Order: sequence, then C-alpha cells, then structure tokens
Amino acid sequence: MQWFKLSGGVAHHLTRRYVLGGKMQFIEVKSSQIPLDLLLEADPSKASVSSYLSESWCFAALDNERILAACIVKPEPQNLAEIFNVSVYPELQSQGIGSQLLKSVLSQLPSKGITRVELGTGTFGYQLTYYQRLGFRVDSIIKDHFLLNYPEPIYENGIQHKDMLRLYAQI
Repeated sequence: MQWFKLSGGVAHHLTRRYVLGGKMQFIEVKSSQIPLDLLLEADPSKASVSSYLSESWCFAALDNERILAACIVKPEPQNLAEIFNVSVYPELQSQGIGSQLLKSVLSQLPSKGITRVELGTGTFGYQLTYYQRLGFRVDSIIKDHFLLNYPEPIYENGIQHKDMLRLYAQI
C-alpha cells in the first residue's frame, strides 16, 4: 500500500490500491524464493503446498524485486500441466496483479511443450468467474475433495467448501 506524507508530518493513507514503484515483472523463479505465507493465501495446508512445490515451475509477479504474487504450475505427462496455486497478498488483491501473472504464465507454457492446463478449485466463489474470464472451462467435479483432503474445514463467505471443480484450458 502507498502512504503519502502530508503537511504537519502526518501520514495519511490516500488509496487502497497498490502503487507500483516501477515496472512489474513476471518471471520464473526457484521454489525456495516464493514465501510460504503467500502460498498459504491460496492453499491453507502446508502439507499440500509441500506436496507439489518441489516438482513445479514457480512464477512470480515482482515490483522492485518484491514478490507480489505467485503461480505454481506442475508439469504432467502428455503436454499437460496443472496449476496448483495462484496467490496474491491480501492487500494487493482485486487489482489485476494475479490476472496479469496468470496470463503471462499461460503465454509461457507452450514454449515448455504444454498444450492443456488444468486446475482444481471450490465449487463457488469469485475464483470461478476469474478462471472463466481467462478461458478455463468446467471439466468435472470431485465430490468431497475438501472434506477428505484437508484437516480443517475451509470456508468462504460463511459456506464450507466440500467439492472440487476441475477446470481446463487449451493453450
């Protein structure tokens, strides 16, 4: 967030939007460079994050070398990749940073031999519109996924996530 110093030496917050200090970059980074707290914004299970992180491609949105967002993509056989995590720090969400990062990642995957991208998400919430705007379509439903694979219930807007939607995009 950007703070401005006004007369009298009092700092006032003038905007909730993040003011980029330079040109935002979208680059591939090592998994060790992605802060765990950022990844836990999208996937609240450390065990789950650990299960896919080491074998995945990691991409980040950076501004002045500060990581703002991350996208974790695991290559699979037959020109397939799965997006396991797209996360943006809460104070930077709803500003297009995650969308720009994901568009950049999707544009880079064909050079890695990827022609189809899949992901799993909850059956409701803002993320469905988000992914569909980026060209993803519903492929299938995995019943009780969040009940069986996470030790703690996951809630969004007061509703517990139970089933997972599988989405895909041809790139």
